[in-house]
Amino acid sequence: MRKIQDDNVLYSLIKPYVDHHTRRSFIRYKVLGRENIPTDGACVFGSNHCNTLMDAMVLLAATKGKKVFIARGDIFKNPTTANILKWIRILPIFRMRDGIGAVRDKNGDTISQAVDVLHDEVPLCLFPEATHRTKHSLRPLSKGIFHIALEANRQFGKEKPIYIVPVGLEYGDYFRFRSTVVVSFGKPINVTEYLKGRENDNEAVIINELKALLTQRMSELISFIPDDDEDYEAIWETIKVRAGRNRRDPVMQLLNNKKTIAEILDIKKEKPKELMDQFFDKAIRWEQCRKKEKISVTTLSRVMKGKLRTWKTLLRTLLMLVGLPFFVAAATVTSPIWIVAYFILKNLKDKAFRNTVNFGVELVLHPLITATGMTLLFCMAPWEIAVIGSVFLYFSYVYFCDYCEFLRILMSDWRWFFKRKKILTSLYLF
Repeated sequence: MRKIQDDNVLYSLIKPYVDHHTRRSFIRYKVLGRENIPTDGACVFGSNHCNTLMDAMVLLAATKGKKVFIARGDIFKNPTTANILKWIRILPIFRMRDGIGAVRDKNGDTISQAVDVLHDEVPLCLFPEATHRTKHSLRPLSKGIFHIALEANRQFGKEKPIYIVPVGLEYGDYFRFRSTVVVSFGKPINVTEYLKGRENDNEAVIINELKALLTQRMSELISFIPDDDEDYEAIWETIKVRAGRNRRDPVMQLLNNKKTIAEILDIKKEKPKELMDQFFDKAIRWEQCRKKEKISVTTLSRVMKGKLRTWKTLLRTLLMLVGLPFFVAAATVTSPIWIVAYFILKNLKDKAFRNTVNFGVELVLHPLITATGMTLLFCMAPWEIAVIGSVFLYFSYVYFCDYCEFLRILMSDWRWFFKRKKILTSLYLF
């Protein structure tokens, strides 16, 4: 019987193409901590889950070689969909909401397959929060990842060690295509070593200890605000403005975020609650005001750091005008991509799927547009022009998306110059 982790020629051919388009979905794609991934045993990757399918895609592209994922069982209901998901190496795990029968009858088979995957030293990837959520926090971790690790240790822990590797996914923006992402692999938990001498201990106690340890190590890899903090929204808005957004260096952005979070939480502990409530109330009103006036966080960050200057904005405007003809050309040739994406996104109920939709549409349509355009160019134009045109076709959608973002920020900068007195007068925040 064929195993889900067995070599597949077609899958192996397609994976580099998909990984390439995953990286193209971000203006900066960074991977940290590859050296933390053990090479002497079986690895279970436990990652935060904040950006739907893109979480799996960025984790898949982060390292070479095979990976097997586990996803929620309800998406396997359609037999055709189930076959496709299994072909791309995804196993189903069922939750109580899927019915106690599904949990009892089907999860045992999944755990057996997962343990077999680990025995073959193919990394197994799980999102132990059990559902996606666009927050810089962590939901309570489910027990599935630990049951699998403990079962693997029971079956072949004497043969090779079993590790749980914490993974942190940090996005510059959950909803905008061509943002940034940092994939961080943290210090692994050696489950086999952890269990030595504890053969008679209660399994529930061990699982709770491992949950706490994994939660701690995952939280250290992201911009983490405690989930139970009632001031989460106000804290995150303050962090966005004070730490800014660094699209050129997302690693530095992550460090700045974590530093600012630590400072705010320390101040919150030290200052009277009434004073902090007033501050956070102003932060929420600030967020509401800037969104109403369509002022971006990037603009406010420049203001806070004294980097928003009229002459710089004029220079950016000039650059925008110089690039406008190329933008029009790029928008024209890639119109099937952004038009299809627009209509899908227009009817999208869960905003968290925005990046996934943009990625999927670009993955399918961009190569078709490029291949068609190149064929026409080499058939109808001199080869020199055809080569230049082909290069433009390849980068056209990336240019289109980045130009739209550049224009969005530029317009926000100009709005600030015209509306800053009104905004500051009404808020007295900074």
